[in-house]
Amino acid sequence: MFSLTQTSSRQREIIEIVFSNGWDYMRGLLTGRKTDEPQIPRPEVLRKILVELGPFYVKLGQLLSTRPDLLPPNYIEALSALQANVPPVPWTLIKIVIEEQLQKPIEEIFSQIDPIPVAAGSIGQIHKATLQDGREVALKVQRPGIDKIVAQDSALIRGIAELVSLSEFGQNYDIVNLADEFTRTVKSELDFTEEGRFTEQLRQNLEKSPWFDPRDLVIPQIYWEFSNEKLLVLEWLDGTALLEADITFPKSDITPQARRKAITSLLFRAFFQQIYIDGFFHADPHPGNIFYLKDGRVALIDCGMIGRLDPRTQQLLTEMLLAVLDLDAQRCSQLTLELSDSSQPVNLVRLKNDYDSLLRKYYNLNLAEINFSEIFYAILQLARNNKIKLPGNLGLYAKSLANLEGVARKFNPDINVFEEVKPLIADLFRRQFIGDTPLPTFLRTALDFKSISLKSPRQIEVLLDRLTSESLQWNLNLNELSSVRRTMDDSANRLSFSVIVGSLIIGAAIISSGAQSQQLSLISDVLFAVASFLGLWLTISILRSGRLK
Repeated sequence: MFSLTQTSSRQREIIEIVFSNGWDYMRGLLTGRKTDEPQIPRPEVLRKILVELGPFYVKLGQLLSTRPDLLPPNYIEALSALQANVPPVPWTLIKIVIEEQLQKPIEEIFSQIDPIPVAAGSIGQIHKATLQDGREVALKVQRPGIDKIVAQDSALIRGIAELVSLSEFGQNYDIVNLADEFTRTVKSELDFTEEGRFTEQLRQNLEKSPWFDPRDLVIPQIYWEFSNEKLLVLEWLDGTALLEADITFPKSDITPQARRKAITSLLFRAFFQQIYIDGFFHADPHPGNIFYLKDGRVALIDCGMIGRLDPRTQQLLTEMLLAVLDLDAQRCSQLTLELSDSSQPVNLVRLKNDYDSLLRKYYNLNLAEINFSEIFYAILQLARNNKIKLPGNLGLYAKSLANLEGVARKFNPDINVFEEVKPLIADLFRRQFIGDTPLPTFLRTALDFKSISLKSPRQIEVLLDRLTSESLQWNLNLNELSSVRRTMDDSANRLSFSVIVGSLIIGAAIISSGAQSQQLSLISDVLFAVASFLGLWLTISILRSGRLK
């Protein structure tokens, strides 16, 4: 637990940064005073706090930017711009790490290494090198001591999460499990072999495709004989970021505009295959991770963040895409509930009305003008507003689509996204209905129909027997019936209470009219007093409930 009574220097640093940025809610939690309704700081303030806290928290912010199911779009936009402003580690220290991991002198394996890093991040930095056999490679080297920093800050993050979990906000979002999930993700990035496996699997998946020529897309090769947990050796790809590239090179008869259209089409087809066919996709296709190579091919790099989708979720997302194109609010509502992994009751009328309001904005738009990633972000926010908990991998899915569409629109402003995805959606539905192997699919369907035809007469006979013998029982489960039952119970109780009060008044009146003695008069007065008190109590309770009308 994060405590102010026994604080380390790191805890004191966190407290000072939080205080200096004026985050009142966290200030209240850290000082133990009563807090108001939980409030996260404004997007710019949150980003500033994470940057000041250091590389580990920047990495957490970058992970949060992949969860539009948890945060509104303005926070996602602010956190997506986070870059770890980390100075590179001196070459002398990096050289020690490399030799420790290789357990050999550098000169035995590399003929040359550039001591100036190509890039430096919170977890590692990259150097260009040449193997003894002449192959150019990229060395991703882990920063010395980063594993200890991650372990220390992970414990502090969990302590803060336990504090926040005491609030209603923390319980609604299961903030402790969320913190554990993020810290596990960061710790997994410390093992470079996992990134290597992701890269290798992505490369193998995209080596064959029904939608594009795999030779046009490159995923760097991993040199496993030199790679381990803290050192990753990859094929060096000579090119520049796509948005900064001169696409007229290499020279050809294809016009620049036609080349741009071909590249955006390639990217959409490659990512639709990853998402909707393979269920294993590059979850961070921002502009810096898509390269245009000098030989005219396109490359995807930095495959450390991967999203996964199971076949059922793939099918539901395909149907959701079609429902959005049809502007079908009812179908969108049903699919959202099917995607949900929560058993909480949902107000279906409100959910459909929210979808009506969302999709109404697109009624008069041409399909070419629709921003699909914006719609999916809005769907995640709509689910959050209706307290529908969607799987975390949908956040990565929406973030990947948003990055892809953003890059495509900047690279090729004339792009028609609908025209790009329309043939892919048609092929996806064909695959879902008949699969890649129509004959086995047909035979399985025929066997299913045969099984139904054999079982149906017997099941109908059992149903008719139960109907005629009056032994048929129905087991119904109606959502939100408990609240209706409580309302009816309250109404019945008030009615009974009113009858009792009326009976007391009538009884007191009868006794009073025929009272011959002082005792009967006293009983009459007591009954009148009790009836008056109960009647007043009933009136006050009805007024306080606000349901007088």
